[in-house]
Parts: sequence; C-alpha cells; structure tokens
Amino acid sequence: MSRIILIVEDSEACAETLQIALESMHGMEARSVSGVQAALAVMADHNNDVAAVVTDFHMQKQDGLELIGQLRHDPRYLDLPVLMVSGDSDPRLPQRALDNGANAFFAKPYSPAAVRRTLEKMLC
Repeated sequence: MSRIILIVEDSEACAETLQIALESMHGMEARSVSGVQAALAVMADHNNDVAAVVTDFHMQKQDGLELIGQLRHDPRYLDLPVLMVSGDSDPRLPQRALDNGANAFFAKPYSPAAVRRTLEKMLC
C-alpha cells in the first residue's frame, strides 16, 4: 500500500511538475489539492497514510503558513515532514516558514529533483 505525499498548490502547472517528480518515489503516491481546506480534508481521511506535505505559500483563501500552523498544532502531525515552496520575493519568508514548522523551504523557481531528494532523506 502506497503512502501519500500531499501537494498543496493552486497552480495546476506547479502541482503537475511536483507530482511528476515525486510520483516515482518508492512506496509513495503523489496527490495534489488546491487549497488548505482540501488538504485538511485529505489529512482527516488519510491521516495514517500521509507521509509528507509539500505546500505553496500563496493560495487563494489561506496561505501555506496557515496550513503548517494547523498541522503543527495537531499532535498527530508534529513529526510530519512539511516542505514549503514559494515564488514570494520577501527575503524573510524562508525563515518565517521554518519558524512556523516547515522542515525545508524552496524558492521558485526550484528544482523538483531537489524537493524529491530532500523528501527522500526525510522519509528514509
């Protein structure tokens, strides 16, 4: 049975790029949703199957920091690997993401292969 890497990204092109990079990880299934509420719904349905989350910062209704905050306030997800990606130019954002509980931050344009390597290290 495959575990899920949840991609939370409202840009379809960015989500597809990540999905292609992550779907061939052994024992993993990359699944994408377009917002925080959809991500939380997947987590509620599959909390034991979600191995990691890769979230964008900017999304339509809520941002990735809000998602990370909600995950980190739930004891079930304290150790869940969470990576953030963003095209935001604020030089403080990477540190804000890490301070809020992200395990890694990737600025757009990022290497999907680097995201994959980071996840592989975290999940092994």
